[in-house]
Amino acid sequence: MTDTSTALPDGQALPDGQALAALIAGKLCHDFISPAGAISSGLDLLKDPSAQDMRDDAMGLIEASAKKMVALVSFARVAFGAATSAERFSGVELGGLVAGLTEGGRATLDWRVAEGDYSKAQSRALVNLAWLTTAALPSGGVAAITTRRDGADLVIEGLAEGNRARLKAEAVAGLAGQPLSEGLPGQWIQPYWLWLTARDAGGSLDVQADEGRVVLTARMPN
Repeated sequence: MTDTSTALPDGQALPDGQALAALIAGKLCHDFISPAGAISSGLDLLKDPSAQDMRDDAMGLIEASAKKMVALVSFARVAFGAATSAERFSGVELGGLVAGLTEGGRATLDWRVAEGDYSKAQSRALVNLAWLTTAALPSGGVAAITTRRDGADLVIEGLAEGNRARLKAEAVAGLAGQPLSEGLPGQWIQPYWLWLTARDAGGSLDVQADEGRVVLTARMPN
């Protein structure tokens, strides 16, 4: 893992490799604990002799939570890890990963990604950017994800439009490659990871946030 420790004028520093890994691990644990806990609760209900009238509810809870857990793991393998032998991913495959993670949320995913294959770095940027675009719509709206080739670059754009479309302060800092000054590290690490992914690949990341509209644009070399 690249050492990203960077001294800043005010004495703050961006995380080095070990600190970065700890922040990502913390985020993943936070994401996994909810469906894992729900599965455990469902199993407890199945084993409780006095709760047999809730058996169908328990099975429904287990099924939905297991589906969510699988979606989270599948997404994380591409978004954060390298635990796959694939060197390239199709746009359809990546769309399925994002859809599985955002299903049931308030935002509607409009996947307009061009057909073809994407490298690991491009895929990592694409799925993280897509997730963050939907996350910018806490009250609902449409998250449109597109890709296009521009000379030697791949341009990935996420357009979030909807009532109260916005970016949290932690996300703004992370997307700019800045350290977290205040707020929740779990809200900062994924935006920072997207910025770092684009930078380390020789690309760039641009953010525009207006009332009811947020645009994230990553430019990645082919």
